[in-house]
Amino acid sequence: MKITKQVCLVAVIWMFLLSSGCTDSDSSTHKKAGDPPKVPSVQPATAVPRPTLPSGIHWETNDHDPVFASPLAVKGGTFHTALLSFPRTFRLVGPDSNGSFAGPLRANNLSLINIHPNTGHIIPELATHWAFDPDKKTMYFKLNPLARWSDNVPVTAADYVYTLEFMRSPHIIAPFYNDYYTREIESVVVYDDYTIAVKSTKAMPELYLRLGISPTPRHFFGTLDDTFVEGFNWRIIPNTGPYQISEFKKGKRVRFERKKQWWAKDLRYFKNRFNLDAVVFNVIRDYNMIWEYFKKGEIDVFDLTMPKYWYDRADTRVFNRGYAKKIWFFNDTPVSAMGMWLNQDKEIFADPRVRMAFAHAMNVDKVIKEVLRGDYYRLAQAFMGYGEYTNNDIRPRAFNIDKVESLMTEAGWQRGPDGIWQKQGRRFSIEVTYGFDEHTPRLVVLKEEALKAGVELVLQKLDSTAAFKKFLEKKHEVAWMGWSTNLRPSYWQGWHSDNAHKTQTNNITNTDDPELDRLIDQYRSSLSETERKSLSRTIQQKIHDQAAFVPTFMVPYVRQGFWRWLQLPESHGTRVSGSLFDPFDSTYGGLFWFDKTLYDTTRAAMKDGRSFEPETIMDRTFKPEALN
Repeated sequence: MKITKQVCLVAVIWMFLLSSGCTDSDSSTHKKAGDPPKVPSVQPATAVPRPTLPSGIHWETNDHDPVFASPLAVKGGTFHTALLSFPRTFRLVGPDSNGSFAGPLRANNLSLINIHPNTGHIIPELATHWAFDPDKKTMYFKLNPLARWSDNVPVTAADYVYTLEFMRSPHIIAPFYNDYYTREIESVVVYDDYTIAVKSTKAMPELYLRLGISPTPRHFFGTLDDTFVEGFNWRIIPNTGPYQISEFKKGKRVRFERKKQWWAKDLRYFKNRFNLDAVVFNVIRDYNMIWEYFKKGEIDVFDLTMPKYWYDRADTRVFNRGYAKKIWFFNDTPVSAMGMWLNQDKEIFADPRVRMAFAHAMNVDKVIKEVLRGDYYRLAQAFMGYGEYTNNDIRPRAFNIDKVESLMTEAGWQRGPDGIWQKQGRRFSIEVTYGFDEHTPRLVVLKEEALKAGVELVLQKLDSTAAFKKFLEKKHEVAWMGWSTNLRPSYWQGWHSDNAHKTQTNNITNTDDPELDRLIDQYRSSLSETERKSLSRTIQQKIHDQAAFVPTFMVPYVRQGFWRWLQLPESHGTRVSGSLFDPFDSTYGGLFWFDKTLYDTTRAAMKDGRSFEPETIMDRTFKPEALN
């Protein structure tokens, strides 16, 4: 729930270990962070008089909220995890930068401030103190003079000024960032090297959710030009977080190493966190093969969210003999918008009645009951879990053949000889593109049930990278995927016409509705929290009425298997933990640690045939009341 995730639009294909990427023609290249880069020219900043800090500023900090890391944590060890495909780039902006591997990269780029994962209060990150201007447009920040980039260059006010220059540049080929840092952020004002103000273009409530921006290293990027995209594709960019890429081999692996002298290691909310010496992402292109690697102890954690793993495949020697543990941990956080995204630029989905009929032909409840063992919950709409920002009156369209018949007939379609709806020679046959083999059983049930309603689903399984690329290029008919979440609902990138009918934007339904645009613009500019909540609920109803998104499942918990040499704090996680074994996330990650003694005793027991008591942990501490 890091503040900068307000503008980090990372797609998730349901499982935490999926990553966008591809192999490269230079797949044998072996690079290290220490390789001397070609340093771009940096133009000297023009000397201008600096303004005077306004008087009467009330500086705030937070050094009293409870810590959530364990004092028992120790440093050391290497954590092994998996990628289904190699990332397409290490850039954080521009073409192909929006895949899920952007998550680990962005997590190591800290912001001015963050949000405490349990209390929701502001806490320090790169800034030590903050203050609010009465204009409700401006925040002031005192930067931590200890902060360093990974190349040991100090982080100063100039790096925040450069963020605006960088994000507004046409050379980065990133329309969302160009728009956000122009329409939302007015300026960065420098008072001295460690005191700045960040100004919004308009007054707004919860200003801290917008203005806690991240710095960008001018000394690394320099003056941008049209070589940026290709020139920085595989450059290892300096960051401010606890880890940095130390080595990678294209198509094979990426290795991060902990900064032993990380500037923030002793700060209140970072102490006893980020304990691993190294994190290695190995490319294993088949999910079943990842499971085999896990069972051999070559992968340390495996996601057991899917029932067939939690109940069936986990009934194996690794867990039964106590070498690995299982944990079911409920969280309380905004829910990923997982479902079927209909491309309205495809002629067949131009008619809203047809889109509604498609939704009523999807028997999601049967998938939950028969494939998912009743463990998943039905997602009602795209924006669940946002408190008063969520319209809880919206209900998902249920499987209903009679409604399909009524809607399709009204739209001028009729059943063909094979039972499939047809009109003017076009059959209601829809290609559904997805990127994860393990979701095939769910889609097969939907396909079988849809036939009863006269709808044919043609299932297209692609590599996760290729699937996401197809979605962003708007070449799909129906995209099966989920999006990551923000602290507050964000509508412009996914539902505003500014992002329709063009590639590399998140409006993959190509929704283009003037009234919805008006509501979204009003929501973005509203100063009243009460009004924003009301507008949010209205927007969600309007999106529901569009029927371009068929919500499927929500999983308000984490279910993972882990080898017993990994240790968790007593609390196991936080209210917003998306994974208990995220090594990097600055909000809730890095809480676990590697125990060398347990590693040695476990390996010895496996070799000698000895076992330990099996252990399954059930933690309902943060389970939402509505789910009880």
